[in-house]
Amino acid sequence: MKKKFKLLTKETKEFYGVKLYRIEALIDFYDVKKGDKGGFVEKEENLSQEGNSWVYGDSQVFGNSQVYGNSRVFGNSQVYGNSRVYGKIKCEAGYYFAYKEKSWKVEEVELDENSVVLWRK
Repeated sequence: MKKKFKLLTKETKEFYGVKLYRIEALIDFYDVKKGDKGGFVEKEENLSQEGNSWVYGDSQVFGNSQVYGNSRVFGNSQVYGNSRVYGKIKCEAGYYFAYKEKSWKVEEVELDENSVVLWRK
């Protein structure tokens, strides 16, 4: 399998004590071109090397979370814990929960027939 991205060891940030690495595309796919920089991941396992999935901008994916299939994570989104983002999901502004506290009031907003955002009130 040919890799589609690599971790940039010189472009890192720390988020709640977790070291995150910016990703860089190694090949052209979907709307991503070879050399494009993406968002931040903790480890290679957070983003699939297959399919058209990608983490854009300053978005962060860490923990045991996985982004795969044709999913796209945009903006300043954080995907963490044991989350799985896959299929035709497009994560933008809002909250994407790895877990939900019983006390949280959550509103589900359907963006279109293929995507839903959960907003924490």
